[in-house]
Amino acid sequence: MDVVIIGAGVVGAACAYYAARSGLSVAVVDSGPVAGGTTGAGEGNLLVSDKKPGPELDLALLSTRLWQELAAALPGQFEYEPKGGLVVAQDETTLKALRDFAEGQRSAGVVAAEVGPDGLYDLEPHLAPGLAGGFHYPQDSQVQPAQAAARLLAASGAELYLGEEVTEVLTGPGGVRGVRTARRELLAPAVVNAAGTWGGAVASLAGSDLPVLPRRGFVLVTEPLPRVVRHKVYAADYVADVASDSAALQSSGVVEGTPSGPVLIGATRERVGFDRSLSTEALRRLASQAAALFPVLAGVRVLRTYHGFRPYLPDHLPAIGPDPRVPGLLHACGHEGAGIGLAPGTGVLIAAALTGAEPPLPPDPFRPDRFAEADR
Repeated sequence: MDVVIIGAGVVGAACAYYAARSGLSVAVVDSGPVAGGTTGAGEGNLLVSDKKPGPELDLALLSTRLWQELAAALPGQFEYEPKGGLVVAQDETTLKALRDFAEGQRSAGVVAAEVGPDGLYDLEPHLAPGLAGGFHYPQDSQVQPAQAAARLLAASGAELYLGEEVTEVLTGPGGVRGVRTARRELLAPAVVNAAGTWGGAVASLAGSDLPVLPRRGFVLVTEPLPRVVRHKVYAADYVADVASDSAALQSSGVVEGTPSGPVLIGATRERVGFDRSLSTEALRRLASQAAALFPVLAGVRVLRTYHGFRPYLPDHLPAIGPDPRVPGLLHACGHEGAGIGLAPGTGVLIAAALTGAEPPLPPDPFRPDRFAEADR
């Protein structure tokens, strides 16, 4: 075995897929099922619209191209939908801020087209009246995240060990030599920590440190509807919530239809540890903000809600690549709410690090030891 990947979410699956395509033999181990953590609680967003110029946007643009390639290579297997995104502004002040934001994004390769008040309703006829305008992002797209993880794992041909918690990362004088579960040892000269929200605990098992924290989020799921929402639609304040460091409850309207009919409504963020209790305040805010964007949803039934934990790192960038403190240990976690979108680019960076190939973009901004350097 060349590499053991801890985590069977979409990031671990992408790492397995690209490592196998690079000629490596791969095993994937997870304490639960495929997509049993953050991936299974995600909406499947593949977004460039919410990212400012910088390393994360570069990784998102790379991943956007790779998702297109994956959709062509595995047609129809994970509901890839290049439907585009629409960011809307309530007033002229907010629209100007969006205009400045989009201008910076265009310099990095993002396609962003301003849409006037009348044009908004051509794109989304059921939007609330009186909006000042917005921006259309045709590169935004969508997948069904659990299916994406499962299909990538299957296509990788990796050995899969589910329901087996890693209790020890085995190390020796030369560094990593595999992992141990209650049932077996999996020996390999490289271990990839793709454990998502639990990435910090896995790093500790290997004698390293990664300050991953959980950031809880809720999603509402409506009854099946005709396609009343055509794009990924969200209010401009969502961008600020994504970049925020606040631990308090934050919510901003994010609404999208699905091929099967239900409308998905997000998004909330709060740091409350691994508290899985239901927050009626969070759900109330989501319902209210969705109805403010799309009044037609005010009388629609919500069939269920679900929630999960985004793996948050203090600088809002994932940790991707080798950990110089533990030879043979690599990290691929801390993507917060963007892990599904950023998964293919992460997988390619990990495969390049494992094989010594030239990475497709500079990996230094994602160095896993950057937090230790900041502490020093």
